[in-house]
Amino acid sequence: MSLDIRLPIGLMFAVLGMLLVAFGLVSDKAIYDRSLGININLWWGLVLLAFGVVMFLLGRRGTSAAKSADDSAEGRGIEEREAQVEREGRKGRGGH
Repeated sequence: MSLDIRLPIGLMFAVLGMLLVAFGLVSDKAIYDRSLGININLWWGLVLLAFGVVMFLLGRRGTSAAKSADDSAEGRGIEEREAQVEREGRKGRGGH
């Protein structure tokens, strides 16, 4: 199973961003007096949501673009060398 780490990270940031955006939209404006009237929860929620969406999309794009080693001559050569090293290693250990 090949799970790209960007997928769960993107989902986590997107969910946290949505929560902060929702809180920023429904919260009392008086709590933002200390931050010069800037709705910090709304703005940082948007930043987290954007970051989460970008990570998720990059993870989706990277997952579909993964290629097998057999698709290129270089990949096949590496696979053959690794198989040869594995066979030689078994001979040295008595065939186990």
